[in-house]
Amino acid sequence: MFIDIHVHAQRVPGPPRSGDRDFSSAEWLIERYDKIGVEKAVLLPLVSPECRYTLVTTEDMLDICERHPDRFVPFCNLDPRAMAHSPKAPLDQILLYYKQRGCKGIGEVTANLRFDDPLVENLFKHCEAVGLPLVFHIAPTIGGNYGLYDDPGMPLLANALAKFPDLIFLGHSQPFWAEIAPLDGPSSRYGYPKGPVAEEGGVPRLMRKYPNLHGDLSAGSGHNALARDLDYAARFVEEFQDRLYFGTDICAPNTATPLVDLMLSMRDEGRISETVFNKIARQNAVRLLGLDI
Repeated sequence: MFIDIHVHAQRVPGPPRSGDRDFSSAEWLIERYDKIGVEKAVLLPLVSPECRYTLVTTEDMLDICERHPDRFVPFCNLDPRAMAHSPKAPLDQILLYYKQRGCKGIGEVTANLRFDDPLVENLFKHCEAVGLPLVFHIAPTIGGNYGLYDDPGMPLLANALAKFPDLIFLGHSQPFWAEIAPLDGPSSRYGYPKGPVAEEGGVPRLMRKYPNLHGDLSAGSGHNALARDLDYAARFVEEFQDRLYFGTDICAPNTATPLVDLMLSMRDEGRISETVFNKIARQNAVRLLGLDI
């Protein structure tokens, strides 16, 4: 029923960290997916040092996907500072290698650099040239966070969308989805804003202006963007039905998956059509990633 555009796993347990969480094993994910109706999932490596969890390599994801080709699709990942920390680094050499190995995209990009940092723009340039869609995480600050930095209103993302029109950007994270409506102060970028969407925010405006901006609905942030106002969510989903993707962002065995029930209830209550449901649940991912299923 569902294709999960965003999940994390690890091939072997990582080092213990106080207060941190271990990613799930592939086998545990498959067991969980069988219960909630996920037929296939995109595995996202995490390679930037800012990431709070155990670093997971592209090679780890490729290994899991080779063992479970019917259940997982690999993305690669590359820190913008790779290959000598240079804005002229030939990152396409690595990206092409991973694409040839079967990787269908890149991400989750979590380096805590500005969207317009020359190192980040070099990564965007090579992803665009190689033809790999990119999942990004937005951070609300430089320092003390993981994810690409943007100001409220996401002007740096807007510039990137305009500068790299052939690169598909998949938006993700609390600071991204908080802007489905205008922000209620800077602190609302950190959490899950509540209340009806009386006025549209940066996300729908940018998606309307830039066809290369897509929406990764995973995690509590994507769920909250829809659940806070179901009437507006139905209109948003209808308008952008071809550029939205179901996801879970399962990071640990106890990670909740509220988007499953929300999508099913919106369909069953007639808020969205079966056609729209199927697009977001799986068909958009099939098309974007060129899956043969």
